[in-house]
Parts: sequence; structure tokens; C-alpha cells
Amino acid sequence: MTNLQQRQNEIKSRIAEAAFKQPILNNGLLFQHDIRDNFYYASYLFAASQEEAIPFDGDRVQAKIMAEGILLHVLELQDQNEESVTYGHFPLHLRPTPHEAPKNTLPVELMGSLMVYFYQRYSDNFSESLRNLFAIALLHIYRSNFYRKPLEHYNHHEAKYTAAKLIFGQLYENTALLEDGLQSLRSTLNRVTSKGMSEYGGLPWFWHWMQAFTCAWELMKDVEIKAELARLLDYLWEVRSTYYLGGAWVGPHSRIWPHDMPKDTNVLHDYVQFGDFTLPDHMPRTEYAGFIAYEASADIHRSALQRTAPVEIIRKVPKQAALAVSDNDVLHSYVYITENFAIGGMWERVQEFDNEQHRWDVALPLDAVQGVNHLYFFHPGQGYAEGDLRHQSEFSEVLFHQNTLVASYQIPEGQPEFIMGCLPVGDWVEEPNGLFGLCGHVYMAVYVQQSFQREVREDRSVVTSKGRTNSVVVECIDQRTAAETLQIRDILQFANVMKQKQPAYTLSSEDDLQITYTNLKDETMVLCSGLLSHRKIIRLVNGEAVDFSTYTVG
Repeated sequence: MTNLQQRQNEIKSRIAEAAFKQPILNNGLLFQHDIRDNFYYASYLFAASQEEAIPFDGDRVQAKIMAEGILLHVLELQDQNEESVTYGHFPLHLRPTPHEAPKNTLPVELMGSLMVYFYQRYSDNFSESLRNLFAIALLHIYRSNFYRKPLEHYNHHEAKYTAAKLIFGQLYENTALLEDGLQSLRSTLNRVTSKGMSEYGGLPWFWHWMQAFTCAWELMKDVEIKAELARLLDYLWEVRSTYYLGGAWVGPHSRIWPHDMPKDTNVLHDYVQFGDFTLPDHMPRTEYAGFIAYEASADIHRSALQRTAPVEIIRKVPKQAALAVSDNDVLHSYVYITENFAIGGMWERVQEFDNEQHRWDVALPLDAVQGVNHLYFFHPGQGYAEGDLRHQSEFSEVLFHQNTLVASYQIPEGQPEFIMGCLPVGDWVEEPNGLFGLCGHVYMAVYVQQSFQREVREDRSVVTSKGRTNSVVVECIDQRTAAETLQIRDILQFANVMKQKQPAYTLSSEDDLQITYTNLKDETMVLCSGLLSHRKIIRLVNGEAVDFSTYTVG
């Protein structure tokens, strides 16, 4: 058994035991919030009942009975009326009752392909009634033709349709559908390798790409198609390794959920692949990481796991709304990654899905700190709710250079007149002009232009700073580098050094804010931004403007 398989069995064991201990609801299911979690947890429980290699602290006979009961209730919720507009589909959320809940197209998109995998692997061990219901449900999914959609945006939905064409085309020996899936697969591979993925850092979307194509690769018998799937999976894992740091996803995100930020917890596929951090107790996205896996190459593993030399990752990515992708339809992503931290983000602010673009941050490996592993600030925008550190506004500009970043916030009238920040747990020195911390093996200096208040919580600090004109400057340095180059031995010495390095703020009569900061390498950074959206943004490092022509497709 490989290390990858051992880690998969560890996940199977954890989820199966959690499912076995959870009381069954009156409706025969485990969860009301999402039908997919019922299918996933029941799958893990059934697997544990059948496989001795999976550690399981429970009665395996009872586990099988319980798992089959949940699966039967899930299958009974499918719309099997061929005249229905939701034919073949299931409800997503199960309120007020599972049978009253409206059907939704989302569950089948991903769950449908995984159901084929589960059926083909375990159906010989099903009871006759479950085997029959499962076969009928899969036939209805196939006949629903939910996957017959053209490639237009090359997003996670279309990735799942492409994988489903391959999976159901093979299952039902539909050569035309299989060929359609192959052509869609080749078009997708050509698009992402030549233009990049518009859903940059988009969690959980990226894992939906990964799961759909990994499932197809696991099931595929055709050698040529399997090789094409492997090429796409190699690309996806190369993307993941590029932005990987000890379980953290570094750099900007086109979409984040509360389990993505300010702490990475959607990490099961990372754990299976790389295994260089502790498997967390909280697993909000169980899905099928314990079942399906594509082992990445040794080069990809080295890229993800060996971070001794700092690297700058500068990439162009296509905007989500752009189909042709001209030179004007791209965004520019910048990340500086070291062994102990990563810092960077997206130069451009874009209105992404549900206004969930995450613009910039400092990321730490998961095991480096207890609690959140990202540091960032933002101005609240559309969708923001108290307690949810997401949904930022358009009123910010940024300047990135290696271990330092500058962010300005020019807030017009009628908008919330404050910015918020999140800090990891660490040894923090709080001064009127900034915060100086040691988190894991990284010293962090955080300068906030206006006065601020810090609320210390068990797993983070939350910072609030009021004012229509504001800015944040962040500089990070590895603990070892600070000792070797600056003779800094503790957090107090670091704070004393950094207190002398204040950013300079200049506000012109035209409401242009200029922030000037000289970092520990004696490099001067200048960010000038205007209150009005049409004002030109000036970004300089040592007198040189940022050169976007050096950015490559990523």
C-alpha cells in the first residue's frame, strides 16, 4: 500500500466513524443542508464496512445496514419523470422536507459521476434492492442529458459536463457521446494550457475540476482517452503545486468560502497528494478524496514541497467573462513564496461570482500556527456580513514586491468608512503606528495608516480601522533570515527595528494618496492612487514602474 493510499484510508476511517456515530434523522438521512453530504458520508461508511484495510471502530455489519439505508433514501429523491424539466435530478437542500425540497441541477453535476465510480466499485456488495435502485438512478441521470452543453466559458460546470460525457458514454457504450467528451476534453486542455484558468485559486471550484477528471481517469478503459485525461490532471496538479505551501493555497482567489479563508480547511485532496501537514479534525468538504486520486509526478511534488529558495510567481490569467481572451482581457497575479510564508495577490480588482474575489494576503503553512493561517485586510463591499471576513469592495489599490506589499483604500462617501483585517495567532507587539508579530517562523510588520482596534480571539485577531483614506503596508521576513542578516533574535528586537521604518503618507489637494515605504532591503516602493476611479494609478519600485509584459500564461 502506498503512502497516498494510506492517507486515503485515514480519511475514509475518519469520515466513516463520524457517520456511524451521527444519529439518523427522522427522514432517514444524516443531513438536512445538502444531499451530497448524505451520499458522501454514506459512501465512506459503506466502504469501511467492506474493507478491512480501513481502520474502523464500529460494527461493520451495522455500518453496512446504516449506509445502505441512507443511500436508499438519497436515491428515492431523484426526479424520474421523463417529462419533468428536472428529470434525473435531486434536491440540493432538503428543507422543509426532503420530498418537498425543489430539485436542483447541482448535485448531479459532480455527484452523478462519483455515483458511477461508487456503483462500479461496490455494487457486488450491495443488497439487491440497493443495486437495482442504483442502476435505475444512473440510467435516469444518463438519459437526462444534463451534460449536453457546449463549451463556452471553460469553467467548473463545463469541466464536470465534459467528464460526465466520458463516464456515461463509456458506461452505456454510447460511442458518439464518448467522442463528444473526448473533443471537449481536448478543447479544455488546449484552452487552459494556452490561456490559463479563469477560475484562478477558485475554491471549491478547482477541486470540482480535479474530482471530475480524476473520476473519469479512474474509470476510463480507452487508453487514448485515459492518456488525455492524465495530461489534463498533470496540468491541474502543476497549478496546485505552484500555489502550494504546506496545505495553504497562496495567492489571489477568484472565489472563497468561509472554509477557504482565513484558514484553509478544504484540504483533503492536498493531504492525500502531499501529506506534509496534519489531517485536521474539521473536514467541511469530504467529497471523494478518500476514493479517487491521481498521483502527481515527482517534479510536481518537488515544486510543492521544496521551498528552500524563494520564488516569484508572475502569471496572466483570463478574465472569467472573456471568451476570446485578448491582451486586454487578462488579470495579473503575483506571489512571492518562501519556505515559511507567501505574500502577494492580484493587481486588478474584478467583480467575481458573488463578489468573492480575495485580492491579497500573507499565507502561512497550516501547521505553522494554531488557528487561521492567512493575514489580510479589506474594505467591506457587496455581500459583506458581520463576522464573515470576505466580500471586499472595489475601493483599493495594491503594490507587490517580493516580501512587501502596500494596499491603499480611498473610500467614497456612502460607503462603510472602515477597513478590516485578520491576523494569525502569534506573539504580537501592538503600537499606535503598527503591529509587529512573530507567527510560526515569520516576523510580520503591519503598518495601518489610521488608528485601529484589535480584538484578540482564540484562533485569530480581528483589526478594525476607521477613515475614508487609509492604507496598509506589510513586510515579512523569515525568522532565520532576520537573525542572520539583521541580528534580530526576538520579537521585541524586530518591533524596535520596524518602528523606525514608518511609511510616508502624502495626500494632495486632488485627493491623491501617495504611500512611500522603504523595506528592509532598502528598496523604496511608491503607490499613488486617486479617490476618483478615473485617476491614474502609479506603482513604482526603486523608481521603476511595474512591468506587466513579463507576466506569462499560468
